[in-house]
Amino acid sequence: MTAKKPLVIVTRKLPAPIEARMGELFDVRLNAADRPFSAAELATAIREADVLVPTVTDRIDARLLSQAGENLRLIAQFGTGVDNIDVETARRRGITVTNTPGVLTEDTADMTMGLILAVPRRLSEGARYLREHDGQWPGWSPTWMLGRRLTGKRLGIIGMGRIGQAVARRAKPFGLEIHYHNRKPANAVIEQELEARFWENLDDMLPKVDIVSVNCPLTPQTFHLLDARRLKRLKPEAYIVNTARGEIIDENALQRALEAGELAGAGLDVFEREPSVNPRLVALPNVISLPHMGSATIEGRIEMGGKVIVNIKTFMDGHRPPDRVIPAIM
Repeated sequence: MTAKKPLVIVTRKLPAPIEARMGELFDVRLNAADRPFSAAELATAIREADVLVPTVTDRIDARLLSQAGENLRLIAQFGTGVDNIDVETARRRGITVTNTPGVLTEDTADMTMGLILAVPRRLSEGARYLREHDGQWPGWSPTWMLGRRLTGKRLGIIGMGRIGQAVARRAKPFGLEIHYHNRKPANAVIEQELEARFWENLDDMLPKVDIVSVNCPLTPQTFHLLDARRLKRLKPEAYIVNTARGEIIDENALQRALEAGELAGAGLDVFEREPSVNPRLVALPNVISLPHMGSATIEGRIEMGGKVIVNIKTFMDGHRPPDRVIPAIM
């Protein structure tokens, strides 16, 4: 007799090769419409599934987990962050949670470096000018559209994990000095390779740097880590780039600081109330706003799906999945 395949419910449309492979391995229920599940649909899914495959936009909180069916034993997140999942409640209910770490490091670091280059040099402003003026412009001028040089500037990285280190490796050849704040110092070999200076106190680092790159996870401790008080510690010529989570920055305080000329500009790939974005932020000429594109590469999304499949298959074969999330080490 053939063993019954687990019912795997996927909340969003995934790359075609991943969906095809899931169909071969599991009894899979896909989301062909590629729209977020409603609260009712998510509740139905969590009651019926053996394995739930959510994404970072699905809120899997204690209230939803209280409705989980007896068969639900695995939540295999399609994404690296798990701030949308109450992992501790899932653990208490005997539900394993996995994610897809590592595969997005290079893509997110590329996007971060792109914003670090684009915002000080006003690339978006220049492109927008030509688009809005039918390709016509006054011609070269010694004083028009002046930005800031990167070489010799100080980059302050908040969160020196995989992505923070990858950003530093990209930034160093551009002549940026690497400074960072983290829960603890990075490995001495990495510090030496990057010639990076560790700042135990974030408040001390902020006034010393020219560009801030946010690369830490969202936790209760990092929510509004960059609030109005800390934003005021930055010099008026400083720039902020955020490709981590929008909630790490107090978005209203950032908008006010930019409008008041207390900051030079920002590059934002994430927002506090996604998918809604503060229209006053979007309207600012010195802000590049992107719709959460940091991991949006074909290669990255396929690798994410591959990790999801490995985690499900390993778990269903009775083994510990390689990317199990443990609350104590989040």
